[in-house]
Amino acid sequence: MSTTTIDTLRFATAGSVDDGKSTLVGRLLHDSKSVLTDQLEAVRRVSADRGQDAPDLALLTDGLRAEREQGITIDVAYRYFATPRRRFILADTPGHVQYTRNMVTGASTAELTVVLVDARNGVVEQTRRHAAVAALLRVPHVVLAVNKMDLVGYEQAVFERIVEEFAGHAAELGLPSFTPVPVSALVGDNVVDRSTRMDWYEGPALLEFLENVPVGADPSDAPARFPVQYVIRDGQVRWYAGQLVSGSLRVGDRVTVHPSGEGSEITAISVLGTGAGAAYAPQSVSLRLADQGDVSRGDMITAGVDAPTLTQDVRAAVCHLADRPLRVGDRVLLRHTTRTVKAIVKDLGGAAELAANDLGRITLRTAEPLALDDYAVSRRTGAFLVIDPADGATLTAGMADLT
Repeated sequence: MSTTTIDTLRFATAGSVDDGKSTLVGRLLHDSKSVLTDQLEAVRRVSADRGQDAPDLALLTDGLRAEREQGITIDVAYRYFATPRRRFILADTPGHVQYTRNMVTGASTAELTVVLVDARNGVVEQTRRHAAVAALLRVPHVVLAVNKMDLVGYEQAVFERIVEEFAGHAAELGLPSFTPVPVSALVGDNVVDRSTRMDWYEGPALLEFLENVPVGADPSDAPARFPVQYVIRDGQVRWYAGQLVSGSLRVGDRVTVHPSGEGSEITAISVLGTGAGAAYAPQSVSLRLADQGDVSRGDMITAGVDAPTLTQDVRAAVCHLADRPLRVGDRVLLRHTTRTVKAIVKDLGGAAELAANDLGRITLRTAEPLALDDYAVSRRTGAFLVIDPADGATLTAGMADLT
């Protein structure tokens, strides 16, 4: 087992337009003293040009000029910061329905999603949509941040009513749990420090929760999955290079190569050019096998009894990303880890087509077998992309459902 301590949390923020996502993130950065002096000065200048008395902390994440001029977030803004307890990678995602695909991008690698709700408006359509994306992507932790509590007099009843409504929707989506936090991003209540204005709330401030929430399971504890990225020939010997995306491998392990099903044994492991007795996810390594079979880029090397599902019929939940609609009968490419195969769209869950930002269900038939895991089991080997064969553009993001 790997002894590396996981001390980085990747999280995303989402919410309806004007719920205060960017202000919340800006307050988080500002109050945790993660803002450089020149950044804060730039925000002060832009705020003053708008006639605002105080710095608009939302500008700390609304980094694009077009966003600053319009006062909205139209792209995913990534920020990196740290506290003495943990490092953070955050993605501030757009609130507009037409940018749902951007939220999918931001949340696809997140271990936690903060869904914001305006306390005055409660749960709205975009709140439900963002919760659906979090459920679709199997984000391990969800925080419901009820923002603008200062504008509803910090009333406990308002907070509890919103939490109850969201809980009902979460249950329908299959979200196992969520953590509600009442905040005021503008004033700073319960963002970094606990608020004295809501003594009825006994839970942690947002940053306190982010610092202490358990972060992902050790990937080396999962079944071994090694997608081959390169075949390196060293004289008569072949090495297979790539990233061990989950599990661990050791010299002497019996392995299976998919989709051929051929068995072999690991005779050597190289990590950064140095021989090693074992490798652990997520290390990039090279393997040498006892049998110099026909192993190529895109093959999957696995070990142990927990084998992936070998199939040509792929069922999945999807978010359509492209402006070009996806229709039944479309011939596409499916990219899974390092493997790309031809496929045809067989079914769209009864829909005539999927348009940009649509969430739906899909069934594809691939020309060659794929070694898939259920997305609920592995976000790395259960995810795939549907590609336009004409120009290589990404059409759809898929999460395999093999149940």
